[in-house]
Formats: sequence, C-alpha cells, structure tokens
Amino acid sequence: MMGDLNDPFSPFTGRRCPEGADEGQRHTGQKSAPPLTCLPASSPRQRGEESLPRAAAPFLGFARLLRDHAFPIAPEQVAGFMQAATLLGPRSMNDIREAALATLAPSPDRRAEFETHFRFFFYGDAKPSMEGDNDDETRVKDDRGAREKENQIARQEKGGELSSALEQLSSRDFRRDPDGLGLFRRRLASALPARRSFRTTRTRSRGTLDLRRSLSEIVSADGDIPSPLLRRRQSVSRKLLLLIDVSGSMKLHTADYLKLAHTAVQGADRAEIFTFGTRLTRITSALRIRDRNQALARAAALVDDWDGGTRMGPTLLAFLSVPRFSAFARGACVVILSDGLERGSHAELEIAMRRLSARAFRLSLATPLAGDPRFQPGTAALRAILPVLDDLVDGSSLESLTDFILTLARPAPAAAAIWKRVS
Repeated sequence: MMGDLNDPFSPFTGRRCPEGADEGQRHTGQKSAPPLTCLPASSPRQRGEESLPRAAAPFLGFARLLRDHAFPIAPEQVAGFMQAATLLGPRSMNDIREAALATLAPSPDRRAEFETHFRFFFYGDAKPSMEGDNDDETRVKDDRGAREKENQIARQEKGGELSSALEQLSSRDFRRDPDGLGLFRRRLASALPARRSFRTTRTRSRGTLDLRRSLSEIVSADGDIPSPLLRRRQSVSRKLLLLIDVSGSMKLHTADYLKLAHTAVQGADRAEIFTFGTRLTRITSALRIRDRNQALARAAALVDDWDGGTRMGPTLLAFLSVPRFSAFARGACVVILSDGLERGSHAELEIAMRRLSARAFRLSLATPLAGDPRFQPGTAALRAILPVLDDLVDGSSLESLTDFILTLARPAPAAAAIWKRVS
C-alpha cells in the first residue's frame, strides 16, 4: 500500500480517509508515511492546487476550460473523470478522451465543440473561434434584474426596410402625441376571455354546497339547521401576452406598439410585455408606471436592440426556455406584433410557434403587411406557421389592433381557414 502513495492518481481512487486515521502517530518518534490525501467527490471543501499531484493538473484544467465555455460540469463529474482516467491506465490519449466523454457527458448538440476543445487542450491544435457562437446566442434580459454590463458593437444599417439577422444596439425616444387609447383601456379588462378559477366565492344561488362552512354554522347554532351556504368558482380574465418585434423592419410601427403595450398593462388585470429583435427583453415593470412618458422612457432604457436585425425563431425559443417566462404563456392570449420576416431557415420559428400554440389559449400574429389588400402569407416562414395560428390579422394601425384585441373573447375561424378562402 505504500507504493500507492507514489501513484499520481491515487488521491482520486475514491477512497475515504477514516477520521482519526493519522492520530496516535503525531507524538511518536518513529517516522511514518505522510497521511493519504483524500478528495472525496462529495467534499464541500475547496482545496488549493498545491494539494493536487502534478499529473492531475491537466484533467482539472480541461474541466475548467469546458466550464469557461458554458459546459454544465459538476465537481462530482470532475472527480469521476479523474477516477475513470486512473482505472483506464491511461495507455493512450483515446483512453482519456473516452473517460472525458463518459464522465463529463457533453450534450449531443455540443459534441463537436467538445471535440474541438479536447484537441486544443491536449494536442495543441488551433484555438476554436467562439465569435460566431456569441453572435448567434440570444441574450435574455429580465427587467427585474440589473442591466447587462457587456454590450457588443455591431455595424450600422442604412435603414430598417429589410429584415436582417444582424444585431444593432441603439436607443429610442418616444414623444407625447394624441392617440385615443383611453376607451381601449377602459374596455380591455372586461373584453378579454375569461376562465373558471379554482378559487371560489360565496353566492346566494346557483352554486355548490359549501360543506365546511355549513357544518360550522350548524355547530355554532347548537344543532339547528340554517339555510345551506353555497359557493361557486370565480371567473377571472385570461392573461394578455404581447411580444413586440423591435427590429429595423418594424421601425415605423414600434412607437405605436409600445403605446398600445403601456395601455394594455394599465387596463388589463394581468398583462406581460416582451420585446425581441436579436435579444429578448421583458419590459412589463417599466410599463407599470402610470405616466406614459416616464414608462416609455424607462422601457427605452431597458431595450438595447432597437431597430436592429431579426432573430424571431431563436428569441421565441429563448422565451420558452426560461420557465418563468414560458409560464406567462400558459392559458394566455398571446399576440405577436411582427411582420414575420425571418431570415435564413424558419425551422426554429416553426418549432417555437408550435410550442407557443400548445401553451396558449389563443395565438395571434398581427403583421403590418396585412394592411395591404394585396397581402398573402406567401413567405416560407408564414406558410409554415399558418396552421398553428389562431389569427393572422392587420397590425398596421392602432385602430385595427385595438379592435382585434377587444374581440379576443369571441370565437373565430382559424387563420389557415380564413386565408385559404381569401387566396
């Protein structure tokens, strides 16, 4: 067993040191072997690198490299990686690679990235470029937390006429002008679809027997049988979720959409507002301010991707990937204010819309392109998502949008049936 102490992998064989194993030798004059260094996988203590043998440093460094690139690796997996390498010998680099795959367990969609980092770290290959990944990654911004500290600089577009996937960070200023949204605010709460809540309220008729309160009344009346007490389930308005496209192609309509969103937050019992372009931002808290100028100024400070590119599919998938956000869509009336012009493949957009449709009570797309009498959902993206849409309506003006939102409680044919007749 003394030979095991010289084995560089012996600290990672998973053996635990019994408490007091080195006691009784501290005061003896005989020289004894140094105590065995144990690093159990469940130990909460952080040990310095000087306590690790030299042969273990590369394995720890590789795990640290993966963590730096957002691989979810737990400390127990790192200890398991070292133990697996010990059991395999290792006799070749392929043994180390197999041990890393078995214990660090990269997801299938990041397997190629894992192989690239392994070749870079152990073979000295060219360092993998991560710039493209950072450009494609969708950033999520919640108005509950602090603002992001890191802003990426992107080249400026000449205009917002064309849809683009390029990220462009800028700010907006919303001026006060008359609109006539007061009537919409007053009617919104009662116009939204309602659902039966699990909470109950007392009623004099047309309810179910409230057995608990009725028995309590009988006991308090010394056995006399009073009139039975009834309860019924409450009826509450469904949530309203607005997802607003703030990309360059929607530049002419963004100001009106934000005014509509502020009115919806003020008038509805439960409303949630998100903006998306190349990033996803929640602005509900900012729009709860009663004064519109202050609310829109606060929202303008939160959103960083005004008038930039469009990544509709990835941003909607990012919305669904956050449990707290996706819960807002469950049983809600979801209205997406966008032209639906998705650059590149529309596969992610189709997946996101199907998932939204499965969660929402009603999924609607309001596009300003539908204001043209000649409009037809002819793009590949619109044709792909049309079967899962409940509504595809005109979003070119505040009047058309407010009229549509106030009719969400009324049943209507599916969007695919309507546009099939129109075409």
